Amino acid sequence: MTAGQHNASASAVGYLYQVNWALIELLESAPTKPDQAISLETHDDVAWEAAGSPVELLQTKHHVGVSSTGLGDKDTDIWKTLLVWMNTAQPTDPQGPALILVTTSVAQPGTAAQALRKDVRDTAAAVLRLTEAARSSTADNTKKARDRFLALTEAERQIFIARVVVADGAPNADDLDEKLSRILWSALPDSHQDLFLSMVWRWWAAVALDMLRGHRARVSAGEAHAAISHVRDQFSEDHLPTTVELADVDESSVVAAHGEKVFVHQMRWVAYNETNLRRAIVDYYRAVTQATRWLTDDLIGMHELERFEDNLRDEWERIFADMVEDLGIDADETAKIAAGKELLRRLRDSTAVNVRPLYNDPFFARGRRHVLADRGDIGWHPEFQSRLESLLSVAAPSAAPEG
Repeated sequence: MTAGQHNASASAVGYLYQVNWALIELLESAPTKPDQAISLETHDDVAWEAAGSPVELLQTKHHVGVSSTGLGDKDTDIWKTLLVWMNTAQPTDPQGPALILVTTSVAQPGTAAQALRKDVRDTAAAVLRLTEAARSSTADNTKKARDRFLALTEAERQIFIARVVVADGAPNADDLDEKLSRILWSALPDSHQDLFLSMVWRWWAAVALDMLRGHRARVSAGEAHAAISHVRDQFSEDHLPTTVELADVDESSVVAAHGEKVFVHQMRWVAYNETNLRRAIVDYYRAVTQATRWLTDDLIGMHELERFEDNLRDEWERIFADMVEDLGIDADETAKIAAGKELLRRLRDSTAVNVRPLYNDPFFARGRRHVLADRGDIGWHPEFQSRLESLLSVAAPSAAPEG
């Protein structure tokens, strides 16, 4: 790996760490800050807000393979962070927000960083050590920050550094799953805990992306609690988690791969419009993939899936019989197509049959109906069975076994 690739990789990990640390911070500190909210890249890397104003600003620093020398008084992390706050956080305001440096590095003994830990603080000693470092260091990459710090009066340095807290020895990116698990231990399901945590991270990724795009300003502890409770509820006996989201599907490739399947022909026989036909193919793909994942993860048994399909088939048989009866023996092709299309639309929108009592994500029932139609168990056109015989007899000579 080239130096440029390494730097880009480290930067990406650092940015992801910042985003994910915000969730850790939100959940870990929520009990003491029930009326506050977290924001990203608004006031700082991460910020706690109360009534829209920042009360804590957090800078995160992640390192892979932290140096054994730890965090010293002349380190770039210290001075770059102080420069950010001197530029943006009104350093001479004693009532300004608390300034927290979250770092995976560990403060060296006898350093300013050690003196600024939350549990053992000595602001005067920290100011003295930083002042000495600012005067004695010759590093070009910290010169701007050091000069800015020395331009403050002694009293201003005391006010500024009194607001700074160093949270060193933070878990690295690879350890955040374990950290999240400990924070949420009381909410963890009895089984499938890794899947539960991955769904919490997925929820957070969507929320964080909304904040970074400016689509939302902040997220409160209450919102996070409600979202995590919702995820937890999906692991109850009467529910199931949806892990194949619509956003996961590449519609064009899925439609191209399944565009000539039997269930698609069935929809075309009743002149189903092309837009909803494409959506039906996506429903089919999601339902097949989701069922496979549930079975693989032991979230559902095959007998349960078969019972669900039996119920879908029973629902269809009743309505199909009524349709044929209402059409009568003299119905022309136009009437048959119209009736079949209406049947398809009616069952598409039906929520009467669910795989679990509390699982009602509509794509799954829609998609499993298409699975049944693909097998020829159900259909939409009144004469779908004879049409299937013709279709399959034509396709049989060149048909290849499914892979």
